[in-house]
Amino acid sequence: MGEFELIATYFKRDVKRAALGVGDDCALLAPAPGMQLAVSSDMLVEGRHFLATVAPERLGHKALAVNLSDLAACGAKPLAFTLALALPRADAAFLEGFSRGLFALADAHGCELVGGDTTQGPLNICITVFGEVLPGQALLRSGARAGDELYVSGTLGDARLALEVFRGTVSLAGDAFDAVLCAMEQPQPRIALGLALRGVASSAIDVSDGLAGDLSHILQRSGVGATLDVDKLPRSEVLRAQPLALQRLCTLAGGDDYELLFSAAPSRAAQVRAAAARAGVPVTRIGRIDAEASLRLHDAQGRAVSNQFDSFDHFRS
Repeated sequence: MGEFELIATYFKRDVKRAALGVGDDCALLAPAPGMQLAVSSDMLVEGRHFLATVAPERLGHKALAVNLSDLAACGAKPLAFTLALALPRADAAFLEGFSRGLFALADAHGCELVGGDTTQGPLNICITVFGEVLPGQALLRSGARAGDELYVSGTLGDARLALEVFRGTVSLAGDAFDAVLCAMEQPQPRIALGLALRGVASSAIDVSDGLAGDLSHILQRSGVGATLDVDKLPRSEVLRAQPLALQRLCTLAGGDDYELLFSAAPSRAAQVRAAAARAGVPVTRIGRIDAEASLRLHDAQGRAVSNQFDSFDHFRS
């Protein structure tokens, strides 16, 4: 199978919202009048971001999900995406599964594939997503203010727990392993929640590299500090069954959660609950924003917890 047959067979589809899709040197996007474009790129490299054992359909899902998660954190509505794909070989079984998982998620969020590139090489997936948002409505990392409350969506830590199983430090089997593996390989981008939080949240970020590290980006951009109650961090029953030290490692430094971490003024608490209800996603209040710089951790009894939780860094990890 040649390059252009590969594209035509697995990735060329008619577009409905874009002015021009796959097939020309450039795609032509048509955002709604008055909208700003929100743009984000993420790269997934085999052995670094995913294991060789992942099912192609799940890999297609995750490749787009991690990008859509950035749009969610910005409060942007998905519009389109491009795909740059390096493949060791043109494997029909892989491509069929990968494209099926990719397009299932794309269709669920009305996000069209409008272009990209293919080449031969080590398995590498790079997606750029485009969303739209009204001027002044984008959620940013820089809006947190002292006194704001901190929230996170969903649960944290299951993806890291799955990784520890693969590393051989934890043993899980049956339904418990299937659940954490699904969290690792099929994260759900919180698009509906991000849209519902526009005008409600004062800052937001998606949790991709670990809660503590990703929160530090908000604190730095906003010029504030924070206090977290580590025992309030939401976690699954599977993770709760693990030793406390492992629970804290997974929830604070696990990464690959793709939940939304955001701040909001206390006066917005009812609106936060309403936004979560509309999106069908649970949110948990986990701490507060402080005027004093740095991040402080404490447990349910108010005792200080040492902050030794680093986020993932591609060049240090």
